[in-house]
Order: sequence, then C-alpha cells, then structure tokens
Amino acid sequence: MKLKLFILLIIAGIFTSCEDYLDINTDPNNPTVVPVKGLMSVNSVRTATNTANVGYSTSYFVQYLAGPNAGGNTDTHMEINANGTWVGIYNVLSNLSDMELLAEAQGAPNYVGAAKVMRAINLALLVNAWNNVPYTDAFFAQTIKPTYDNGQQLYTEIFTLLTDGIAKLQETPSALTMGADDFMFGGNLPRWIKTAHALRARYLNHLSKTSAYNPDDVLAAIANGLASNADNAKVNYTTAVWNPWGSVAVNQAGLTLDGWISEQIVQAMDGTSFGVVDPRMIFMFSRTRHGNFRGTKNGAGRDPDVVDLRLDASTLVEASYYANRTSPVLVMTYAEQKFIEAEAYLAKGAAFKPQAYAAYLAGIGAHMDMLGVATVDKDTYINDPVVSVGDANITLALVMKEKYVAMFLDPETWNDARRYNFQYTDMTIPVGLNPELNGQFSRRLQYPSSEFATNSANVPEVNLLDRIWWDQN
Repeated sequence: MKLKLFILLIIAGIFTSCEDYLDINTDPNNPTVVPVKGLMSVNSVRTATNTANVGYSTSYFVQYLAGPNAGGNTDTHMEINANGTWVGIYNVLSNLSDMELLAEAQGAPNYVGAAKVMRAINLALLVNAWNNVPYTDAFFAQTIKPTYDNGQQLYTEIFTLLTDGIAKLQETPSALTMGADDFMFGGNLPRWIKTAHALRARYLNHLSKTSAYNPDDVLAAIANGLASNADNAKVNYTTAVWNPWGSVAVNQAGLTLDGWISEQIVQAMDGTSFGVVDPRMIFMFSRTRHGNFRGTKNGAGRDPDVVDLRLDASTLVEASYYANRTSPVLVMTYAEQKFIEAEAYLAKGAAFKPQAYAAYLAGIGAHMDMLGVATVDKDTYINDPVVSVGDANITLALVMKEKYVAMFLDPETWNDARRYNFQYTDMTIPVGLNPELNGQFSRRLQYPSSEFATNSANVPEVNLLDRIWWDQN
C-alpha cells in the first residue's frame, strides 16, 4: 500500500510538470533510463486521464454537460484550443514508445503487450478527434516538425497494435512481473487480453458508415472480450491523484462553476422524452434543493430563477459514481461491449433481432449493476414497456438511447453521435451555435495552438464541419 501511494505521488508530480510540445519528440532508440515499472504506472494512469480529458470537451458536444453561462465556447461548438489534451496524449505515446523498447530489451513481453494496447487507445483518441495526426515520425528528437499521417491508415495501425499486443500478452513472461505498477488491472494479463479484444470490437464498430464494416468481425472480437463488469478496464484514483471529474465536482462545490448537467440528458432520463423515469440519475448527478433533477439548456446558460449556483440546478457532485475524487475513470466496459453487440446483431438483419434484444437488455443491466442501482429499481425500469419492447420491436434508436445513458461522460459517445448523425430523441443544436456551422453539429476538433506555433507547415487546413475518415455520410 505504501509503495502504491509512493508511485501515485510520483505520478502527481509528473502531472504538474511542464508540458512542452517538444517533450513528445523523444528518441525511442535512445530512451532515458526509466524503470519499465515506473513507466507502466505513469502510462496506465495517464491513459485513463487522457480518456477523461477528451471526454471533458466532447461531453458538451453530446449534451451531457452544459455551460452555466450563456454562449460558452464549448457549449456552442466554437473552435476550442485543446492543447493540453493533445500534449497529454503525445506525452503518453512517447512514454509508451520508451516502455516498449525497454521491455523488449529486458525480455518482458507482458509489458510490451500492455504498451501496445495503451498505444492503440491513445492513438484512437487522437484520430477520432483530429483525423490526420503526426505519428510515424512524431517521436524522434531529430524531427521537430513531424508530418501528418492519414487517419484511415492510422486505424490500420491501431488494429495492428491490438493484434501484436494480444500476441505479446500471451507469451510467457521471462523477466519482469507486472503487479501493483499496473493501475488498470493489477497485472492481470487475461484481463488485458480481453480488453484488447473488446477495443477491437469498438474500433471495428466505428466503421459502421463505411464499406469496411462487417458485423461478424465485431462479434468475433466480442466473443473473446469482456465477460462481465469484473473485467471492466478502469483506473481507480486516490486522494493523492484525483479523478479529473472529481476535480470538476470540487470546483463546482467551491463555486468555480463547472460540471453543469445538460437539459438533454436529464430529459432523456426523467420521463420527459421517453415516459419512463430512470433510477440511475442520482448515481450520475445531483438533485436540486427542491428534490428534483434540473438540466441547463446548452448555449442558453442557467435560468434566471437559478439563485443558488450549487443547489438550484443539477451538477456533477462528489456523491456521484463518476465524479468523486477517488472515482474510477472507465476506459472500456462490459456495458459498452453489450451495446456494440446489439448494434452488430441488428446490422445482420431481422433474423438476429432476438440476439440484439438480449444484448441490449444485458447492457442496461450491466450499467445499473456497475452503478449500484437496487435490484428492485433495476427490475422496475427494465420491465417497463418503454424499455422491454420485445424481440420484434428492438431498434437501433433504442440501443443508442440506452448506450447514451450508459456511456455518460465518455468520449466514445461523440463517436456514436457522429456515426448516428446526432439523431438522439429531442437533441437539438445549442442556443447561439457557432454561425460558421450553418446549423449543424461540429464533426471534429480544430488542431491545437502548439501545432500552429511549432509545426504550421504541416498542419492540415480544416474546419469544424470537415468529417473524419469514418464519418463520411
């Protein structure tokens, strides 16, 4: 326990260090001598943190969160400078390159495999937000202005990383034993392997708009994926290193306004949009002082009668599952996998609706169990005719609605929203939407300021309506 706390304190120190863009240009052929175990600790925590940091922006785009003041930039899909998120991901990718080389040299295939899986996760975060990004020559000291790789080709690299990572994880470790230094799974290699398969299903599912999509490939990956909530890929934070969403809740409690809940997600759960009250709300965000749940309309800011800025609107609070300072950040969950499975079976045709329906119900149940919803409340919700529609009536809209709830605050929902063309029930563009978007939701992030400052010759010229490679119709 003391060792784990010591490692966390080291990580906390790393989090507060200078994040210079040039930090990403470490030569992986001459890595600094940092113990593999130390890199494993830092990278496993930071991979989760990067997931949360991307989710912080995208949660406004998909209307989980809303700005408490009218016209907020993220709320209204203005261009935002996600420089810290970009640099954070590249720092981890650079560290993972070093970790891989050191682990190979020390005969530790388990660490090589974990590094490859984490590289896939972080690279996917980049591509899904920015499409074309530096990668092939981004980690060498002699290349201070790296060129940009094609996003579609980088997806091939993501699948290769997962395949190679699984193979390495299946080798017999001949040197270092992974354990407490692994903040994702505590050294449990079978869970790393299951997660890699589940991630393969996720990224294959992203191709649903393309000719490359094959639901059988998705289902084959799922067959080797997560078996239950016990396999969820997550990092638990501590009082030494806070969950990023916990920091948001602490800020809000101190009246640094942040983490206000969108009217969209509240109305999707309180009976307004679907006619059934979802018992998960209290596990996800706060009640008002009047005992109800109240969202804020995106772009409009708080209503005039919101007087107490902590108690008159629903916000993220430390009492929730997601936003305690010691809450886990979820990287891949069994619930997500079940909804991917439901979507894949629906894509196979009407004959597979029973399998799709079973996966849909299992996804709801898995998410409720993860949150700790009481059995009676869970059963009441699932047995409601709005939810239990029967095999013949299962639709993609129902699957996506329930997945939207179950993926609260996760950046994966933005990928879903773009694949689904934002067709969620009652989801409308925010008040004061960026006029350059011509009444449409944004489809990507603009490249960060650090790229324009140091690598402008290579930065692609894009706007927020330019779609990434798998989002073309």
